[in-house]
Amino acid sequence: MATAADHASFLPPVLTFLSAAVIGVPIFRLLGQSAVLGYLVAGVVIGPSGLSLITEPETARSVSELGVVLLLFIVGLELEISRLISLRRDILGLGTLQLGLCALALGGLGILTGLSWGAATVIGIALALSATAVALQLLEERRDLASPYGQRAFAVLLFQDLSIVGILALLPLIAQTGTGEGGEAWLGTALQSAGLAVAAVIGVVLVGRYGLNPFFRLLAASGAREVMTAAALLVVLGTALLMEEVGLSMAMGAFLAGLLLAESNFRHQLEADIEPFRGMLLGLFFMSVGMSIDLSLVAQHWLGLTAATVAAILIKAGLVAALFRLFGSPWLDALRGAAVLAPAGEFAFVLLPVGQELGLVDGPAGRLAIALAAITMLIGPIGAKALDAALSRRATAPLEPPLEVIEDAEARVLVIGFGRFGHILNQVLLAQGLSVTVIDKDVEQIRSAARFGFRVYYGDGTRLDVLRSSGAGKAEVVCICIDDPEATLKIVDLIHAEFPAARTYVRVFDRVQAIEAMGRDVDYQIRETFESALAFGRATLEALGLTPEEAARTVDDVRKRDLARLVLQQAGEPLDRADPLRSLVRIKPEPLTAPLHASHALTAETEDIIARERAGVDG
Repeated sequence: MATAADHASFLPPVLTFLSAAVIGVPIFRLLGQSAVLGYLVAGVVIGPSGLSLITEPETARSVSELGVVLLLFIVGLELEISRLISLRRDILGLGTLQLGLCALALGGLGILTGLSWGAATVIGIALALSATAVALQLLEERRDLASPYGQRAFAVLLFQDLSIVGILALLPLIAQTGTGEGGEAWLGTALQSAGLAVAAVIGVVLVGRYGLNPFFRLLAASGAREVMTAAALLVVLGTALLMEEVGLSMAMGAFLAGLLLAESNFRHQLEADIEPFRGMLLGLFFMSVGMSIDLSLVAQHWLGLTAATVAAILIKAGLVAALFRLFGSPWLDALRGAAVLAPAGEFAFVLLPVGQELGLVDGPAGRLAIALAAITMLIGPIGAKALDAALSRRATAPLEPPLEVIEDAEARVLVIGFGRFGHILNQVLLAQGLSVTVIDKDVEQIRSAARFGFRVYYGDGTRLDVLRSSGAGKAEVVCICIDDPEATLKIVDLIHAEFPAARTYVRVFDRVQAIEAMGRDVDYQIRETFESALAFGRATLEALGLTPEEAARTVDDVRKRDLARLVLQQAGEPLDRADPLRSLVRIKPEPLTAPLHASHALTAETEDIIARERAGVDG
């Protein structure tokens, strides 16, 4: 049986990581730097070369790599297949040129410094790869992932992830060159690995295409929110593990899982469930990279590492900027793209140890290369921030025609609730061709919406993470159309607190809720039956002989009188939801026009009720 000491053994490192993040990241954010830099420096401080609070950074990295996995999953969720196809030229063309030219230039520089051609090849490829986690985090912080240069940078990162299986298969051939052995064996192994990877990808696509939506629909119908979270993690981590087993990267597998769910009705709920895990684990990954920097080695070879860092970043940034320019980006976008792709990538920490095991890279050169890769990841966010500051002082309008902008996935209107009220509202919005995102937590409503072609997603609108992931921060109007009064007011409070730029249009249940909504300064509110009852009344008047103009004037007069009374009732004693009876009594129905005659009863029971009402007795 586990003792208290066993349970407590894992707490000190956890508390150390949390404390480092809580202290380091806010400091660097206050200094105007990226959160990535805060995590990296925090890792250096608590690592073996700093205060030695964590002595085994490899243990943390094995867990923290899940942060990169979850990051790629969320990116996949936000990138629909049609948008991915539109990036094919950048993925295959720009990605191939970037990796090839950067590896050739950096490897050639290594040969000039005395490295063997095998070691120079491995180190050149390792440094030519870019830091997916750093680049995507920087693009997210700038909100530039959907921009032309952000999409182009992502295409390069995606190609690099796809190329890993080929690079890992190529290293044994490089190691065998010169011995004359193993050529045919290498070719057979490479073909087998490639075939297995292709088969795994096809299998994942088929399962994702035909199985994931029914699977999540079944779980959503159970109403157990925690099961949805567990299922999301199961899909992401399961796909990532499968891709790793066939030689691809876990990040590639997670991206593929996200891509398959990008058009799913459950997209926003899944993103909201994964986001907390992604943020913490990604921060842990950056800290593990910081912990891997050997400060004693850096101090011993500081001059050479400084020169190598500057040379690697400048060569890589220069080549990337030139390639972006060649593929149609304006110079400012080319420079921004180069800045986020300049740091070496996570796979440097995979390729360099493999190169050492194969005898391609000796121990001292491998340790220096790993330190160099980690330092570029540390310097990269600083350089990107400095470039942003320099470019912000220039005119923002490009002098050349920009790359075609891929339409932002966020909609102008966010509608919460797809019941009978929300359905009619969406008919009006879509008839005008407006982009609309609809959130509902009723699986049956989602199934019904699928027949109309509406963009409807599964999610609980009272959750801040769901609102954020569904685009409330970019929506011009948030229409709240659910029939739960308390949930409606909770959503109004969340929108006003977290997304003040969005206007709130609210469907309210009754007069009590209408007054509460007015007290919260909603931009527009309407009782669900009010306008339909007025229209019904207008039709009745016309049936009794009034002209349409006379009936319309009467209805308008009633509408104005009702609004005036609402304002007076709102200004009166505050409503108390804990005492609904008292609130209902205060705003009980009253005639808006003085009656011509007093009420009279047709039965004895009715006469008794009316008498007590006139006497002011609560019956």
